[in-house]
Amino acid sequence: MRLAVTTLTVLPIRGSRVDRAAAAWAMSLAPAVGAALGGVLAALLWALRSAGASDLVAAAVTVAAAALLTRGMHLDGLADTTDALGSYRRGDQALEIMKKSDIGPFGVAAIALALLIQTASLATVAGGAVVVAWAAGRLAITVACRKGVPAARPEGLGSLVAETVPLPAAALIAAVVVASAAAATPDRPWQGPAAVVAALAVVLALLRHCVRRFGGVTGDVLGASVEVATTVALVGLSLR
Repeated sequence: MRLAVTTLTVLPIRGSRVDRAAAAWAMSLAPAVGAALGGVLAALLWALRSAGASDLVAAAVTVAAAALLTRGMHLDGLADTTDALGSYRRGDQALEIMKKSDIGPFGVAAIALALLIQTASLATVAGGAVVVAWAAGRLAITVACRKGVPAARPEGLGSLVAETVPLPAAALIAAVVVASAAAATPDRPWQGPAAVVAALAVVLALLRHCVRRFGGVTGDVLGASVEVATTVALVGLSLR
């Protein structure tokens, strides 16, 4: 859990060891960390609304807080992955684009659109939906680190966590998150689970495309998966 928290949030909590066995647990616990982070953000959203902030302002500040609490690393992964995919290059050439410190037009557009859609969606949902969306975003990491999804490089975060989560464990964790999502939309109990399933479907398609283009996943791909899943889940939860 300590490794999961320090990897996925800004909190500087250090674990006693960092290896693939610890990574398997950390990546499996990612949705729990996401739910906790979502709880903090939901409290912030409620506090801002209670203080008289408009729904749009409260949502924008909450999205900014989410980026701060995660060091913006998932947004960075989204930008790098989008730039690499947008280059239409494959293998090592695409991975080299990911490594560059600058951000190209595809990456800029991806970040801007993700933040815009998240803000617009948050302006229309209640706190429970925030918890579900952020849990779904981190569930994407569990799914991306399951057996059968290789690492694109022999080094880096991707190589440490890739294929560490057994497939039955990933399926069980996903089922728990999907079932729990019904609590976020009590008046429409199907909507929360449907939003999480939609997020997972998009992430699975993204992962398949990244494996085909890059040869596997990287830390950037994991970050992109988080942002994509969170955004899709928020859109699904905001529909009325």
